[in-house]
Amino acid sequence: MKLFKSFAIAAFTASILFNCGSASSVISTPLENIDTLPLKTSELTEAEMQHWGHLDLKKDTIPGMSVDRAYDEIIKNKKGSIVIVAVIDSGIDIDHEDLQGVIWTNKKEIPGNGIDDDNNGYVDDVHGWNFLGDGYNEQLEFVRLLASGDTSHPRYAEAKAERQVEYDKYAGIKTNYEQFLQQITNADDALEKETKKKNYTREDVDAISTNNQTLQQYIAIAKYVYTMDFESLKAAKKDISEGLEDITDRLNYNLNVDFRGRKTGDNPDDMVEKYYGNNNVKPKKPSESHGTHVAGIIAAVRNNGKGANGVANNVKIMSVRAVPNGDEYDKDIALAIRYAADNGAQIINTSFGKYYSPHSDWVRDAIVYAASKDVLIVNAAGNEGADLDTKDVYPNDAIGTGPEISDNFISVGSLDSKYGSSMISSFSNYGKINVDIFAPGGDIYSTYPENTYKSIGGTSMASPAVAGIAALIRSYYPKLTAPQVKKIIMDSGLALTTKVIVGGKTSDVRPFKDLSKSGKIANAYNAMILAEQTAKNL
Repeated sequence: MKLFKSFAIAAFTASILFNCGSASSVISTPLENIDTLPLKTSELTEAEMQHWGHLDLKKDTIPGMSVDRAYDEIIKNKKGSIVIVAVIDSGIDIDHEDLQGVIWTNKKEIPGNGIDDDNNGYVDDVHGWNFLGDGYNEQLEFVRLLASGDTSHPRYAEAKAERQVEYDKYAGIKTNYEQFLQQITNADDALEKETKKKNYTREDVDAISTNNQTLQQYIAIAKYVYTMDFESLKAAKKDISEGLEDITDRLNYNLNVDFRGRKTGDNPDDMVEKYYGNNNVKPKKPSESHGTHVAGIIAAVRNNGKGANGVANNVKIMSVRAVPNGDEYDKDIALAIRYAADNGAQIINTSFGKYYSPHSDWVRDAIVYAASKDVLIVNAAGNEGADLDTKDVYPNDAIGTGPEISDNFISVGSLDSKYGSSMISSFSNYGKINVDIFAPGGDIYSTYPENTYKSIGGTSMASPAVAGIAALIRSYYPKLTAPQVKKIIMDSGLALTTKVIVGGKTSDVRPFKDLSKSGKIANAYNAMILAEQTAKNL
């Protein structure tokens, strides 16, 4: 997600270097005129930014999911049942202060005895399973296709061209990052010397009066960095260094045809070999943060005075590590879905995706298998600003725009916090057929490894928000089936006719209702009302 900021940084680098069912039918306070709400003109406070996805559109003019309202007016002191939500992702910091109370434990396993006590094929799978074993870095799927040498593959030429474009792009960004980092480092050193302060402030920089052209340039760099929402040049150096690490990984591993990252000893093209990996579901290093962030959006302990509140209470998170630093293997995902379904998960969150998939049928079979176990799968739509009705993405519950193979799969697009024409995240994929609903995904504050917290944006963040609503429904109305929960979420969303910017292109403005199957934004308050009505009619 750091790469969203990277393109702005890269652009600045170049300039520095070269030029110095309508919702109103179920909501107790009708929102028929929701599209005429006044736009919020003031910037969100820090508290609002850290919580915006839980706020209410009518009350706050922020396109959140009315989570707080659902708790205040509907859930109140009701007792719900525990819901197991599997997070198929990178490793999860299960010891995090805001997650350790909500981690699933396999009570059929005796920890650490080296025996498969529950006979499920996975030894000591106490909190889930790790299908990556000791692996971390991986190629992208189209690079694997090139590495196979199968020139007869119908997408080989496409993959070769795409790899060249991507490699050239990231090589250029890497150069810009390195040069910009050097510029900031030089400026920081010079300003420390000028102010005689290691931690000088913006005010200190503004107070400098000098005729020295080099120092003037360093001051200009500092002032521009401040406009990019960095509190200091040191904070910018840290962020850029982390981004540089990501970009270097992209070049050295993800786009490297000669790299081989798999360490599990199995054949990823053979589904007969199923029992590989290990029981270590934690991240290999702090930067493997994605799964931890996703888990917190769903279920970070509520109202404990610490960092973030999850959408759902009464949740236990099952950690299934299957998403590397690169593209996931279809085999790992298919087995991860089956593992979650077999071990009691009622909801699975899949915040990952790719555009090449050699064994997509294995994953579709697993989705159907999960449906047979009454498991709901909530999936991120993807971050390329693309129309998924014209571009294949995996995983999916259909081939192209063909018929869905099951009714237990929800695809979620991302919203930003500013209600109005710019509320669709510029990166979010969309599709009248292949995206079901939108939810908050821009700059979402959640758990991060080693007892820290961070705001990150992506459809990866919108998906667990909807998974959280699904968990609320299944907790308080446990008799509802996965298809019923899906229908409730889609029918109870807020229907908007607002015209919005698509893909971040101001020249591309469309009615919001045309960007997903439901034409709605997810709403927990409405969903709980409709769930109660549905449960009463069973």
